[in-house]
Amino acid sequence: MNDPIGLLAQWIDDAGGMETIEAIAMCLATARRDARPSARIVLLRGLDRRGLRFYTSYLSRKGRELAENPDAAAVFYWPQLQRQVRVEGDVTLLSDDESDAYFIARPRGHRLAAWASEQSEPLESYATLEERFTHFDARFEGEEVPRPHSWGGYLLVPSRFEFWQGRPNRMHERTLYLRSANDWNVTLLQP
Repeated sequence: MNDPIGLLAQWIDDAGGMETIEAIAMCLATARRDARPSARIVLLRGLDRRGLRFYTSYLSRKGRELAENPDAAAVFYWPQLQRQVRVEGDVTLLSDDESDAYFIARPRGHRLAAWASEQSEPLESYATLEERFTHFDARFEGEEVPRPHSWGGYLLVPSRFEFWQGRPNRMHERTLYLRSANDWNVTLLQP
């Protein structure tokens, strides 16, 4: 197959589909300008020919790191299928329209949490966070919760995929896809 996006979509379906958290959980690695890396689990919230979409606070640690250094990597791992996919590429901001459309589709509590949490900042106590949530719940009572300007979507534009399929005797199958000008170059790698 010469379509890594299509293959990733198929493997996500095999793992339970886009509605199954375990299927769309990915470890996202970012790095500061000085190349010091950090990683965390985020949820894949869209996949198409452009790339992989996820959403977060622009002011979170990952948001700040992506502003400094747009290079990122993501890893999906489905142990029950003995499969892993590694993705590398540049990350760009999604449009306000796309971020708004996703935000309004989220449950109200998730939208309120985006207002209440100053993601990655120190917190005096969990009670403080609950108070902030209650404050914003009252502030937006009876109306739609708008998207904060500090929150939105990112697009990981892949330049490299590696698909790993576990096999007996550690004779794993590894397939590398590297983006070329118009297509993908495909190479098998030794385990």
